[in-house]
Amino acid sequence: MASQTHKWFVVVNPVAGRGRGLDDFPEISKLLREAEIDYEPAFTEHKYHATELAVAAVRQGYRRIIVVGGDGTLHEVVNGLFIQNEVRPDEVLLAVIAVGTGNDWVRTVGIPERHRDAIRAIAEECCFLQDVGVVSYEESHYRQSRCMVNVAGAGFDAQVVRRVSHLQQKARLRRWSYTWCLLRSFFGYKSTGVKVWVDDKLVYNDLLLSVAIGICQYNGGGIRQLPEAVADDGLLDVSLIRPIHFWHVLFRFKYLFNGGIYRIRHILKERGSRVRIESSPEIPLEVDGELLGETPLEFTVRSRSIRIIVSRGFRG
Repeated sequence: MASQTHKWFVVVNPVAGRGRGLDDFPEISKLLREAEIDYEPAFTEHKYHATELAVAAVRQGYRRIIVVGGDGTLHEVVNGLFIQNEVRPDEVLLAVIAVGTGNDWVRTVGIPERHRDAIRAIAEECCFLQDVGVVSYEESHYRQSRCMVNVAGAGFDAQVVRRVSHLQQKARLRRWSYTWCLLRSFFGYKSTGVKVWVDDKLVYNDLLLSVAIGICQYNGGGIRQLPEAVADDGLLDVSLIRPIHFWHVLFRFKYLFNGGIYRIRHILKERGSRVRIESSPEIPLEVDGELLGETPLEFTVRSRSIRIIVSRGFRG
């Protein structure tokens, strides 16, 4: 078992990024060998298999895991680290080689998207302790919980993810599918009565289009929905999107991507260590791009609880 502690276990999602996981792995494998990184690959075969592989890897003695996939694969691996009971999650060094569709998490934490640069960062082993969110939600009339490494969305955001997932299941996912689903959902989704508490203080009680809660800044393939989020401050950032007309978004579209989202007056911001959301009727939830259950929701933070590889120039 001790011989595995300096060897990397590589979790490869072959269907990530519309098949990029499989297509790019020969190049990634070659670059890992050139960087003299000792590794053992394993390919996921079904949903949540990455969680099972992460648990098994830690039990086998691995203390270094590379994720070759997107935000969803990373989400599964991180949840695996919190399921296993061998070591504390922050005793496992986690790296990502991004081959997903959105690759939103790497945008915040400074991991290069270019494979050669990402592998150089892995070889240099510059690391950073990041917060992890924990969300409790309702699914099939049971309370369940899941760890969150990036951003969760309730309401409109989750409806967009539902449409994208539907296309993905039918193998119709294309480059602009997310934008198309966003527009379709915008004209079909109705705002819902929502109550939001931050650190036990009621901060919102009205109709709401969508709410984003996160550790990091980006979701939806580059939308900077939480531009002030800091990944190790022990706090959750919250963006509340009130009902808004399409024209208000169209003429301020650039603010969704350049960090100026709060210049749109329909979008409010909050921050705290605990967030509770109730709605009538229930609204759907997505976490790290994965569709889960529905309201009522509760979010908390595990401060600086995973150790991740970042680029040498990253300053948190």
